[in-house]
Amino acid sequence: MKKSNSYFTWKNFADNFQNEVTGARDVHTNMLKSGVKENSYTKMDFTFISDKKENLINLGDFIKSHYPYTLSEINSYEGLSEISGETNEIPITSENLLYWVIDMYKRGYEFDAKLDAYGGLYDPNEQSFPDLSSEKESFYFDKALVCYENGDLSGSIINWSLTLNINPRKVDSLYSRAIVKNELYRWKAALGDYNSAITIAPDFTAALLNRGGLKDENGDYQGAIADYEKILSFDHTDSEDKQSAYYNLGNTMLNLKNKELACHNWNKALEFSADYAKDRINKHCV
Repeated sequence: MKKSNSYFTWKNFADNFQNEVTGARDVHTNMLKSGVKENSYTKMDFTFISDKKENLINLGDFIKSHYPYTLSEINSYEGLSEISGETNEIPITSENLLYWVIDMYKRGYEFDAKLDAYGGLYDPNEQSFPDLSSEKESFYFDKALVCYENGDLSGSIINWSLTLNINPRKVDSLYSRAIVKNELYRWKAALGDYNSAITIAPDFTAALLNRGGLKDENGDYQGAIADYEKILSFDHTDSEDKQSAYYNLGNTMLNLKNKELACHNWNKALEFSADYAKDRINKHCV
């Protein structure tokens, strides 16, 4: 995380985060009242502000290279600068709008700028919707991957959600969407997607590893231990997953102040060629 912001600091970001979540919900409600239907393709306009024009130049360059958006020229007034833009068409649901807002809010912070305003550009009398026929499942999944690789985080969530509209049991979409939700500071929602994926595929080791890490980060150490031990109980677990499970189990044991079990598990990880465990062993176990 960037720590040197002078205009829109981490404290500003964190203190206002829930307001952004609430605001996104309110905007969606008002759009529905205006006649917009769920999943209707809609463009969003948006404005960022900052006290330094250079911040917005850098933010604009980033957005243009990572998102399929158009941007206007930067304007300056009363000691502030602003840049406005317009998205591609987004299928609007409450969740899609929420993650788009958080994505833009996060990108603004990364360039010491604030997401100042946004709104929908739509005509309730002319609405179009995504094709949710079964043959489009792979199309949306692949599009989500491309969005993620490009850094378009909300675009990836939106397209994995479309995949799940078609096939709610698509575990790879649940798993992938969980990763991005966590990147956008919605760890409880990410946990929900991991839970769904693991319910469908109980031996999905990558999802168990990630869910265990998420639980550990948020203080559910016993839940994390259960996930790691479940991975180690499988007959089919490969060496790489075993080393990760043992290493993570060691970290959780350290969080529980059990250095003996932490060292035991790091050494087990090392037995499975986890050379990265040596640093922990040298620091805590020698």
